[in-house]
Amino acid sequence: MFRRFFRHIKEGFIGVGRHFGMAFSSSASVTIALFLVGLFLVLTYNLNVIAKDIEQSISLSALVDYDITSQTTIDNLKKEILNIEGVKEVDFRSKDDEFTFYVELYPDVKEFNEYYRDRNPFHDAFLVSVDDGTLLQDVKLKIEKINGIDSVHDGGSNTYLLINVLQKVRIFGGILVLALTVLAIYLIYNTISITIVARDTEIWIMKNVGAKNGYIRAPFLVEGIIIGILGSIIPIAAIIAIYLYTYKISSGTLLGVFTLVEPTPFLVYLGLALLGISIVVGFLGSYLSVSKLLRNKR
Repeated sequence: MFRRFFRHIKEGFIGVGRHFGMAFSSSASVTIALFLVGLFLVLTYNLNVIAKDIEQSISLSALVDYDITSQTTIDNLKKEILNIEGVKEVDFRSKDDEFTFYVELYPDVKEFNEYYRDRNPFHDAFLVSVDDGTLLQDVKLKIEKINGIDSVHDGGSNTYLLINVLQKVRIFGGILVLALTVLAIYLIYNTISITIVARDTEIWIMKNVGAKNGYIRAPFLVEGIIIGILGSIIPIAAIIAIYLYTYKISSGTLLGVFTLVEPTPFLVYLGLALLGISIVVGFLGSYLSVSKLLRNKR
């Protein structure tokens, strides 16, 4: 059994070498298709991470009632907010912290600082961040129902417009990658099919001398896998090199604001994913093509 297994592998390598021109053509198709798929995977994944970071940076400001001054009550309010589904983090800021924050934000308004320093009009507040921007409205409504919360501010309609745009960017990116992957698989399958069909006579001879379908099919499956692997080497290496170079010259940020995904382990997973796609497509392309020819020769 093991002897037959290794024989099929050997025959697969011999087949690639014997028909190198066709194998090279198929590998070139794999290379081009995988490069495009990999490029869009990198872009889409980074866009998703950036969108997620932006969403999580949007906070709700929950103002505490003026008459609540007990630290115990404030701690209980914080726990109650944290228990709401979708809440990621809750940060308490005293009214003095709020006053100092706005004074530093608007240093030119000296009169405000002088007039209100001893009669602070601000509330104690909780800054609430959520796991997912789509949960912002729901979390806001639940916080407003908590006894001891005066009001909750979310940044207005522009906040929800931004979240909606980010959601559409993620969905569009996912659809684009999926469509491109399907197109790449179809392209690779067609190219490998042409390679197999061109060897119709070879399959016909093997069939006529009594070889079983499994025996005929096995070397071609190995060839398909080899073609897939060969075709994946250049796009994987190119995408890794491009990403590392881009990450280095940009210092890991996009437009100096948005953080790019760390190269490790992201590029390792990406490389393995592209290699897996190439192997699966090479295997399936060969299997379907040879099976079709074998059916036609009954």
